[in-house]
Amino acid sequence: METTPSTVDRALTLKSLHEAPEILRVVNVWDAVSARVVADLPDTKAIATAGHSIAASFGYDDGGMPLDVALAGIKTVVDAVALPVSADLDDGYAEPGETVRRAIGLGVVGANVEDRLRPFDEAVARVRAITAAAEQEGVAFQLNARTDAIARRGERGIDESIEDAIARGKAFLDEGAALVFVPGAIHREHVERIVAGLGHGKLSVIGLPLPGVLTAAEYQELGVARISYGPLPQRVALRALRELATDLYGDGVIPEDTPALN
Repeated sequence: METTPSTVDRALTLKSLHEAPEILRVVNVWDAVSARVVADLPDTKAIATAGHSIAASFGYDDGGMPLDVALAGIKTVVDAVALPVSADLDDGYAEPGETVRRAIGLGVVGANVEDRLRPFDEAVARVRAITAAAEQEGVAFQLNARTDAIARRGERGIDESIEDAIARGKAFLDEGAALVFVPGAIHREHVERIVAGLGHGKLSVIGLPLPGVLTAAEYQELGVARISYGPLPQRVALRALRELATDLYGDGVIPEDTPALN
């Protein structure tokens, strides 16, 4: 009889993927069917949810989804696949340690939690609460601790923002985070500086549709551990839906080669 991997086993699998020399590529999903479609691909090793996409599915703005709704959406993904699932938990909500404890109870084995550029000590304390909660649950929880030092830098210079990202990231790693997620780390020279500051295999990035953006293979060469794509896979899917609907309103037909993916 086939057995389902336990939460403990899935966490260890995700940990090994983060520590492998190959960059971990995760294509973000937002519901059961998108999770199954991605999980069925032979190159898929882990699943990551996109909080922005789940929020949109439930009619909320990014960052405005209630915790119970977020967890319900995440649960549909966890229940749909046998692979490790890393969840987007926004900023961890009011009590990040309790949020992660509840997520682990659903079978989640990793998470993105953003600092939203809170004061340094407060941001570090929230990471500490998460890793302590995971340790109490007995799970090698893979916290992909996000800092918005670049993404929310406003008028601050990029050099100062990179140094802030490194300082926050090192503190997050010291508190037990597995990786440091730095949205906005796009240009080669910036990535090189952050990797040098955090260490090889500790940086996580997002792939964006921008001119000159690095490929996953190029990020790997620079020592990046993980690349994800946030709400962009859902946007691509929605664009396909919109284009199909437009075609159908123009007397088009459903393409004959449409696969039965649902």
